[in-house]
Order: sequence, then structure tokens, then C-alpha cells
Amino acid sequence: MTNYTNFFINGAWVPASSSDSTTGSIDVIDSITEEVMATIPAGTAADVDAAVEAAAAAFDSWSQMPVEERAKYMSRIGDALAARMDEIATTISRETGMAKWLSQLVQVGLPINSFKQAAAIAEGYAFEETVGSSLVVREPIGVVGCITPWNYPLHQIAAKVAFAMAAGCTVVLKPSEVAPVDAFILAEIISEVGLPAGVFNLVTGYGPEVGAAMSAHPKIDMMSFTGSTRAGRSVAQVGAETVKKIALELGGKSANIMLDDLSTEQFAKAVADGVGKAFLNSGQTCSALTRMLVPRTRLAEAEQVAAGAAEKMVVGDPFADGVNLGPLASAAQRDRVQNYIRIGIDEGGKLITGGLGAPEGCETGFYVKPTIFSDITPEMTLAQEEIFGPVLVILPYDTEEDAVSIANGVVYGLAGGVWSADKDRAVAVARRLRTGQVEVNGGAFNPNAPFGGYKQSGVGREYGRHGFEEFLEIKSLQL
Repeated sequence: MTNYTNFFINGAWVPASSSDSTTGSIDVIDSITEEVMATIPAGTAADVDAAVEAAAAAFDSWSQMPVEERAKYMSRIGDALAARMDEIATTISRETGMAKWLSQLVQVGLPINSFKQAAAIAEGYAFEETVGSSLVVREPIGVVGCITPWNYPLHQIAAKVAFAMAAGCTVVLKPSEVAPVDAFILAEIISEVGLPAGVFNLVTGYGPEVGAAMSAHPKIDMMSFTGSTRAGRSVAQVGAETVKKIALELGGKSANIMLDDLSTEQFAKAVADGVGKAFLNSGQTCSALTRMLVPRTRLAEAEQVAAGAAEKMVVGDPFADGVNLGPLASAAQRDRVQNYIRIGIDEGGKLITGGLGAPEGCETGFYVKPTIFSDITPEMTLAQEEIFGPVLVILPYDTEEDAVSIANGVVYGLAGGVWSADKDRAVAVARRLRTGQVEVNGGAFNPNAPFGGYKQSGVGREYGRHGFEEFLEIKSLQL
């Protein structure tokens, strides 16, 4: 077990302001063994203030540093992450439950890409343009407060921190207290590569204490938050008091539409792919395709393929060979998902595989059976609310118009999918979905394309040039 007692502030490891080792620390629980794997300090508003002051003091020199120099630091961080890939992947698998082989690709591979991409984009970016008689310049927004979730912890940190720092901003990071160890490893790396003091600052703790203090702080110019819609709403409300910029990446209830022109073979491929997309990271994915929409005449066909795909998935220890799904990240999340499964049964959903209780042989750890409900109607709870676990619902539709209406009939708009034998038709339907990104015929996730949502799925975009620009202000010089 690792005991962290210090925060990383102003380029140094400093003790937390709270000296009480009981109330001033938080246990980090191993999702597999249910034992304490680490402890971290519980920060206070005083710790946030120290971190923000350091970030504010560092901003002028960092923002004025030649962009090529900032880019070199980002690239070095990416290289150092790659050098510790196995250690980081192991840590995140214990924190979140993701299978180790997948953690290496996703939980570490994507953050490396973000730091490298941030460096490349910064070096190639046109910060100035002439508009008539004006010179329009883009400048870093200032001090950015970053609050990140537990499901893709380092990936979401990199999405904010790498692009903000490359743009010339300084940052204060509060990672999720459920999965924070990877953030301490990142801080160690940042210290080792010699990033100037105050550019990156780490404070851990609970949202109502640390997150609220960050959102309210007058010297934080922008808050970038990823997490639940409820918590994001709070960040926006508190941040509005100081009229700071707010970027939010929130929940999702994404629809995956199977159009009626798919052949039997194409349909089977699409449904099986959809099961995998719904269960990625044991369903702990905001953009998971958790609603599968199929023609009513093919509902039985979809049920058979989906059940077969789910039942082939191996649930167990993330470090064991051949495992697809590990446990959920916490007891609270497991209990939340079990409650939703119970609601689905109580509301009359047709349970075709999975259900209540832990999978056989998985009594220790926060495991949930891969579960699929069918013949769900659009107004049911499981068709409207984000579950954040390995639960897929299949909804029948009658016409293409009906499918689009059902897909758009939720408060979220983060992701989606469309499958058709005619790619142009699939693209036409995808254009009608009120959502930030859509997979067409299983199109692969692009970590350099903009990511974000419509409606209550958020405000703003992350990754690539669009994500980089979120951290820039626009100034017009009238010449």
C-alpha cells in the first residue's frame, strides 16, 4: 500500500494543510480485492488557494515562453509516461477494474497520444490572423482548474492538462478521489522532466471541499470538468459567480441505430459490435452505446445475437488471461448498477441475459453480470438515465423517423452510432442525431477529433485542435 501525504504545488511536494491523519486522508480501494491500495490527503480550500496562487504566479512566464519550448515539455511528459506504461496500466486496472491489456492501450496509450498531440498542435498553430484592419490574436486564457473522473482517470487528465499547458495556461488539477494514484505518478513525471514551478499543481480531495473551492476561486479563469451532469451543474453554478469560462463533459445515454437494410450477416456484426461498445470498461464509459435501436421485426434476431455476444465475454480478474470485463471501480458504483437492474426488472423489461448479483466466482471485488434488457420502451428509466455499468437496453422501432426520434428523446447528446448497408444513408441519419459524435458502421474512435456533447452532455470540446482552442482567449488589435 502506498501512502501519499503531500500535494504537488509550485514545483515541490508539500504537506496538506490538514494535519489530522484520520480526517485528512482518503482510502483508495482496490476494485478487485476490495482492500485499501493507497491513501491520499484530503485537501481543503487553503490547499486550493496555495495551488492557485502558484499557478497564477507562474502564468506570465509560462504563457510568454516560446511555444516550441512548451511543446518540448509536453513531448517529454509523453515519453516518460510511455516508459512507465506497465506500472501505470497496473495502477489504473486496480483503480477502475479495466482489463490490464486494455488499460495499456486505452488508459495509458491515449494519454501519451494527448501529450504528443498537444505538443504538435501547439507548434503548428496559427495564433494570429489579419481580419480587415485588425490583427486577431489568440492567447492562453490563464489559470485553468481541472476536475477529472475515475473511469478513464489519466486519459481525462491528459485531455485537459496537456492541451491547457501546451496552449500556455497553468493548471490546478483535482483528480477523482476514487482513482487518484495515476495523477500522483503524473506529478512525479512532471517533476522529473523539470516543468517550471507552478505550471502544474495537484490537490486531491472531495468535490464539495476542493472542487467547490476551485470553482469559486477568483484567480481561476476557467474550469474544465468531466463527470456527472449533477456535479457539472454545480461547477457551472458556482463558477458563474466569478464569470469564469466553464467547459463540461458530462453524462450520456447514447443510441446505436441498426437500420432496416442490413443483411443477416451485417446485422449480426452490428449487434455484436454494439454489445462490445456498450460494455467497454465494464460500461463505465460516458460515451458507451447503451441503447440499441433495432427494427421491431428483427427484435428476436437482435436478442439472440446480443445474448450470445454477452455470454461469450469473460468476467473476472483484470490481470488474468482472456478476461474482457473486470469489476466496477467502487462498491458505490456496483450498488448503483444493481439498483438499476432491479428497476429494469420491476418496470417490466425483458431480461435476456445477466441480472442481479455477482457473476459466478466473482464474490470478492465490485463485479456485475453483463446484463441486457430487451423490449424496452423509450420512457422507461433504463432508456432515459445513465447507468454507468455493463447494462445494455434494446429498444424496437417501427420507422427510420421513429428511430431518430427515440435516439434524440433523452436529455443527453454525447455519442451515437448508425449502421446501414448504405453508408450514405447511415451518414444522413447520423447528421440528424443531436449528439457530439457518431460512429458510422462501427467507425473507430479518433482521439484527435473533437469530443464533447450536446444538451446536458456538456459544453465545449476536448482533443485535437478544437480541444486546444478551448484554452485560448481571442483579442482584436485594431490597427
